[in-house]
Amino acid sequence: MTYRAVLFDLGGVVLDSPLHTIARYEREHGIPEGFLNSVVRDTGPAGAWSRMERGELSGLEFCAAFDLECSARGYLLPAAAVLERIAQENGPRPVMVEAVRRLRARGLKAAALTNNWKGDGNDRHGLCPLFDHFIESSVVGLRKPDPAIYRLAFSILEVEPVHVVFLDDIGANLKAAHALGVTTIKVVEPESALRELETLLGFDLL
Repeated sequence: MTYRAVLFDLGGVVLDSPLHTIARYEREHGIPEGFLNSVVRDTGPAGAWSRMERGELSGLEFCAAFDLECSARGYLLPAAAVLERIAQENGPRPVMVEAVRRLRARGLKAAALTNNWKGDGNDRHGLCPLFDHFIESSVVGLRKPDPAIYRLAFSILEVEPVHVVFLDDIGANLKAAHALGVTTIKVVEPESALRELETLLGFDLL
């Protein structure tokens, strides 16, 4: 198989994982493990978190709505504190930054494909110039794992899904991309994921 493009999630792949930050926050404040993610899952596409990531809510609107959703399930985070912790703690992973540079130097396209929110500061580390394309859920009005956001990425990259590799840390996002014909890599440890990518591409990234 000839691969022409690589899609990178940001948080948990190119950046440190927000899931780890959320888990620490929950432990520190006596909130059950996985509570925030359970609220996001249970509220689904109509929930505050999903609406925020599609750019439908401002930061203040999201915090008010999400706090209500959490309180109704027994705990108040609050949302603003969690978002602030994510912004403070999630920095770039040097091995991933270098890998993106190397694969682009070899002529492959690289794009960020991130679920984010308006003003979340994903580019505070200057990541945008690292990629050929920077696809943000809050800008395009679609979020993973909606198949439409992957199809949009293929169109922007001008490649067929069979020629794409996608790295993400969330299984549901990878499953949706795989169903469209994309080769996927789940990122648990950055170095291990990049070894998998090296095997697919046939050159060194580390």
